[in-house]
Amino acid sequence: MRADRLVSLVLLLRQRGRMTADALADELEVSTRTVLRDIEALSSAGVPVYAERGRHGGFALLPGFRTELTGLNHDEALALLNAGSGPGEQVFGLSSALASAMRKVVDALPEGHRASVGDAAQRFLIEPETDLLSRRLVTENVPGMVMSEVRCAVLAGHKLRFHYAAPDKTPRWHTVEPIGLVTVRDRAYLLATKSGEDRTYRLSRMLAAEELPEQAQRPDQVDLDRIWRERSTRFLSENHIPVLVRVNPARREELLNTARAVRAEEPEADGWLRLEVTFEDLRHAVWALWQLGTDAEALAPESLRAALRDRAAAIATRYEESSPE
Repeated sequence: MRADRLVSLVLLLRQRGRMTADALADELEVSTRTVLRDIEALSSAGVPVYAERGRHGGFALLPGFRTELTGLNHDEALALLNAGSGPGEQVFGLSSALASAMRKVVDALPEGHRASVGDAAQRFLIEPETDLLSRRLVTENVPGMVMSEVRCAVLAGHKLRFHYAAPDKTPRWHTVEPIGLVTVRDRAYLLATKSGEDRTYRLSRMLAAEELPEQAQRPDQVDLDRIWRERSTRFLSENHIPVLVRVNPARREELLNTARAVRAEEPEADGWLRLEVTFEDLRHAVWALWQLGTDAEALAPESLRAALRDRAAAIATRYEESSPE
């Protein structure tokens, strides 16, 4: 629609400054002639857009020009409303800010448009608390004060001190140089360095946190996606047991819910799936596969097959005996 294109044109000039007609045409995926007509229409409507001639010329807005026009169409507004409707709204302690932002988005829409978007949003449910098998999805809770201190330290580039309860260890205090925050399946992690070494901490295990005034030693620019991939690869290679398993497709999700990670997956001729997954240790792997009964078969390592075989034999022996009176 032309109205959406005109709004996009204004937003491009506001965000990027002076742009040529050809550059605007490429961004908007229209002809240069169309851009020139749109510029004329904006000028006629009172938008202070002007042309600068010469080799480095183009179109620009008068300095300081602002508009309250959001330019959201129906689907864009609906996407924003639904983005804030799932459990992820709690991530990083920004749920109240997100709710406020959603109210502003709705308020900025035209009257009739506002009602239709609100009605449409009621027709979508994003990530309910339980799945079709009534299994409750686990969302980790992080105390608000902890989340606030961590978030502020990350954004300000300050050192962070926190009380951390690692599994099977006595809680202790750590002081780190925070790099960034990552959320995966509603679990939030802090990426940091400590004494020059890479460290990753789960926020739900922080009992208390304090932003320190000292500046953190960290690079100005960071590629969190690359860092997360590298740390994930390193994490999976340390202190974990790789398992090759066949599983009935109907039980695939149950297996993935208990495994630490999935390294490979491929279908087999009989319709089952062959997966390479990792577990914390042998005990964890035995427990997870035992839950699946005959709908899963461990192919490797042999120590896991032996442990499952011994457990099955012990159960069989127990129930071979005569029933107690």
